[in-house]
Amino acid sequence: MQKLFVAVLALFTLVVPAQAATVEEALAQPGRLAADLERDKRDRPEVVIPLLALSPGDRVADIFGGAGYYSEIIATMVGPEGEVLLHNNQAYLNFVATGLEARFDGRDVSGVTRHDREVADLDLGENKLDAALIIMSYHDLYFGEEGWPAIDRADFMGQIIRALKPGGRFLIVDHQAVEGAGASVAQRLHRIEDSQARRDIEALGLVYAGGTGELRNPADDHTLNVFDAAIRGKTDRFVQVYEKP
Repeated sequence: MQKLFVAVLALFTLVVPAQAATVEEALAQPGRLAADLERDKRDRPEVVIPLLALSPGDRVADIFGGAGYYSEIIATMVGPEGEVLLHNNQAYLNFVATGLEARFDGRDVSGVTRHDREVADLDLGENKLDAALIIMSYHDLYFGEEGWPAIDRADFMGQIIRALKPGGRFLIVDHQAVEGAGASVAQRLHRIEDSQARRDIEALGLVYAGGTGELRNPADDHTLNVFDAAIRGKTDRFVQVYEKP
C-alpha cells in the first residue's frame, strides 16, 4: 500500500504544472536593493508586469534594461527554468554602470543573464522569446546625439518581433508627450505620444492587447524634460502591451 501511495504521489507531482511566482511574491523576496524598494512605489510593477502573462520557464528580453530592476523581478517570476536577458548597448552601459555593479556585486541574481549588444545586432534569435519589454526607453528609438547612435527603428523592432514566439507579448512604458506631438519631442523632452507608439507598433504587425492607466499623472502637463527635478519620477506614463499573432 505504501508503494502504491508513493507511486500515485509521484504521478501527481508530474502532472501538476508549476505555478509562476506572483509579482507580490517576487517583490517580497529578501535582500532586494533599497533603490528597488523605493522604485516599487512609483513604477507599480504589481500592475504592470502581469500584462506580460508570464509562466514558469519563460524566456524574456528586458531591452535597454538599465540596471536590471525589472529583470530581477521577472527572473523570480519565471523561476529556475526561465531566463531574463538584461540587454544594454554601450550608451546605456555608460549611464547605468553604478547600478549594475550594485545589482550584481555580491548578490545572487539567479536567472538574469547580461546581454550587452549594440542595436544593429541584438542577437535574440527567432521564436526564442515568450516576452519582451522596453521601459521608459521606446522614445529613444527617435533619439540621436553624440554617444547615442541613431537607430533604424524598423530593423530594431523587427529583430524583437522575430525573436518573439507566436503569442509572445511585448510591453512598453513611456513618458507621455503633449497631444499632437507624436515623436517630435523625443530628442528634447524624452517623451513620446502614446498614439504614436501604438501606430508604430501595430504597423509592424503586433496586435494591441491592452494596458493600464495606473501610471498616469494628470498633474504632469507634458512640457518639461523628464529629467527636470520638478517632474522626475512623477511623469505621466502610458503602458501598452502587444501580442505577436
